Amino acid sequence: MTNGRLTGKVVLLTGIGSGMGRVTAQLFAREGATVVGCTLNPERSAETVSLIEAEGGAIDATAPLDLTDRDAVRRWVDGAAERYGRIDVLYNNASAPRFAPFALQSPEDYEFTIRNELDVVWHASQLAWPHLAQTHGAIVNIGSGAALQGARSLPQAAHAATKGAVLALTRQLAAEGIAEGIRVNSVSPGVMATPPVLGMYSEFGEHAPVAPIVARTLTGRPGDPLAVAYAGLYLASDESAWVTGIDISVDGGASNTM
Repeated sequence: MTNGRLTGKVVLLTGIGSGMGRVTAQLFAREGATVVGCTLNPERSAETVSLIEAEGGAIDATAPLDLTDRDAVRRWVDGAAERYGRIDVLYNNASAPRFAPFALQSPEDYEFTIRNELDVVWHASQLAWPHLAQTHGAIVNIGSGAALQGARSLPQAAHAATKGAVLALTRQLAAEGIAEGIRVNSVSPGVMATPPVLGMYSEFGEHAPVAPIVARTLTGRPGDPLAVAYAGLYLASDESAWVTGIDISVDGGASNTM
C-alpha cells in the first residue's frame, strides 16, 4: 500500500455500499489512496469497511448520506478537505435509477432518477471543484452503456437520459477544467454482475431483460465490476495525467457488436 498507484491521494468515492462502488473502494484502498466514501445504507457501509480492514486497509466512511441533499454533500466534501488537507479525486459512482417503459413511467419516478443519477453528480462535482483546483485533481464519473445505445429489451428511458447527460456534463467540465488544471473523464459500464443484475437473472433466468445485451459480450456473461474499477483507477491516477474529456466503455464489446 505504500507503493500503490494512488499513494498520497485523497479520493472521495460515492456509493460504496455494494457492487461497483464497493469493489472500487477496495481496489483504491489497496492502491494506497485515502478513501473517503459515502452511501445511504449504514449496514452496507459497515460491510465495506470490514472487507477493507480485513485486507489491512482503511476507509473513512459516512452513512447515511443523501447525495441529493446539497448541504449534506457540502459538509461531507468540506469535512474531508479539513481532515486530510486536500482532495485529489472525486469519483462519482452512486446512482439509483427507476425503470419503466417510457410511455408508462410516472413523473415521480422520472424525477427520482434525475435527482439520483444526474443531480448527485452535479452537486458533488460543483462542491469539490474548488478543492480539486488546488491540487490539479481529477473527477471520474460513472456513465452507462445506456447513454450510448438504445435497448429494445430493457425499459430504461429515464436512466438513458440521465446517463447521457452525465457524459455530456463530463465533456463540458473537462473543457472548463482545463483553466483550473482539473481533469474530468468517465467510465461507461455495460451489464455488470452487480446485485440488481444478478437479482434480475435470479428472477427471470435466460429471459432476463439484459440477456440480449449480455449475449453480445466477450464471455456471454455479465461483467466483473472490478473491470470498471480498474478503468476508473487509470483515470484517477497520474498515469492519465494528459487525458481529459474521454469516456471508457467497459461493456465486453456489447456497444460495438451486432
